[in-house]
Amino acid sequence: MWAAELETEFARVAGRFSRADLRWRMREYVRGLPGRVERKNGRQLAEWAGRRGPAGFRHLLNGAAWDADAVRDDLQRHVADRLGCRDGVLIVDDTGFLKKGTTSAGVRRQHSGTAGRTERRA
Repeated sequence: MWAAELETEFARVAGRFSRADLRWRMREYVRGLPGRVERKNGRQLAEWAGRRGPAGFRHLLNGAAWDADAVRDDLQRHVADRLGCRDGVLIVDDTGFLKKGTTSAGVRRQHSGTAGRTERRA
């Protein structure tokens, strides 16, 4: 069920990407994020997707022509239609996501209710 829903979301935003190869890269990249890849960096996600290197993902995120705001808006409308009401608010709280490394992006020491102590968190 999860995979089918994800495919529906890919179809929803596919038109926001100017070329088919960018659509496929976006699909591979997003499918890798919740996967079992140990570190969610371009190189390991590319290896997981069967690519030779991270250049394609880097191009998608840093140089390709696509409208990130439009993709966000498309997905936001869909989530609001499915989960919410007109004046509702959806809050996603990822503060319980603990990080083990010291060099990961966005990591800082802060109190974690999940861990019950101060930890490195994203």
